[in-house]
Amino acid sequence: MKMDNREDLRLFSRSELEIRLSDSGIEKYRAGQIIKWLSRHADSFSQMTDLSKPLREKLEQDFYISAPKSVERFCSKLDSTRKYLFTFESGDCVESVLLEYNHGFSVCLSTQAGCKMGCRFCASSGLGFSRDLTSAEILLQMEYITRDMLETDPDFRIGHLVLMGIGEPLDNYDNVIRFLKLANSPDLFNIGYRNMSLSTCGLVPQIRRLAEEELPITLSVSLHAPNDKLRSSLMPVNKTYPLSKLIPECREYIKKTGRRISFEYALIGGVNDTPECARELAQLLKGMLCHVNLINVNETKSNNFSKSSKEARLLFTNELTKCKINVTSRRTLGADIDAACGQLRRKKLEGAE
Repeated sequence: MKMDNREDLRLFSRSELEIRLSDSGIEKYRAGQIIKWLSRHADSFSQMTDLSKPLREKLEQDFYISAPKSVERFCSKLDSTRKYLFTFESGDCVESVLLEYNHGFSVCLSTQAGCKMGCRFCASSGLGFSRDLTSAEILLQMEYITRDMLETDPDFRIGHLVLMGIGEPLDNYDNVIRFLKLANSPDLFNIGYRNMSLSTCGLVPQIRRLAEEELPITLSVSLHAPNDKLRSSLMPVNKTYPLSKLIPECREYIKKTGRRISFEYALIGGVNDTPECARELAQLLKGMLCHVNLINVNETKSNNFSKSSKEARLLFTNELTKCKINVTSRRTLGADIDAACGQLRRKKLEGAE
């Protein structure tokens, strides 16, 4: 959050900071020193020991370094998953998850405090929307996770990032795009765009805008149903952007970017997991450069949904495969620590009531 009239240092790329410092009468080369300290996870000017005291005092007059009020960590006993609950000075809280795969570590980050979309199966639904996170607040989730892991693993590095936590990333468009560019910066996390994924529930105008950014990220679209009637009952956004608008826009995105789209599909027992749904989904996606990522629905008190049976899941997968649709199943990680985004925040907010 912005404090008085000062600016958050985490909001600037190196070139932008050089210009900003120059405007304040500070040598441009100081930007490199400051960025270096930020990359070392400094969160106060007093830590920047190669800067003179007068310079640090000057910087503190014009800037601040964003930091959460508190960070709670939860470690799974089932696997190496870690869940982080960040609370800001404003009282807003968001979640992030650190996941370990064969290819390395991946983080799932939040982009908003709350969400406006109201998807029935999401643990964030029904808790209201507070505000967008700044690009710096998205970035600092990675900063604190990295700092935590470096305490025990000096070689730790985040290799992949996913914007699939609390909030709709494309509803916070400008801050999210700035964050992606900061995370890609060699001065900061140096994560390649092809190792970044952005998930959306299907905001058609923003998908069109994203295609023009020429960022070779992976776009994941939360689909969860093969027809408008069922999707509208699960996802209110479908009433504004039905499949007749969303799917053509996805095809156009692929045409413009040359990038495959991942369609997220949460299997809900007795709701959207029948072979008929699978065949209808295959017809909807026919001929598209895409793959379907099957996931287990999160069973929470707020939705009363149940996961599909193993048999239903297998039948659904086989139907898609027979129809030549590329399909994968996502492993469930960190189940004992409510690793699905929104669950910890719900517990914290409901406990405060």
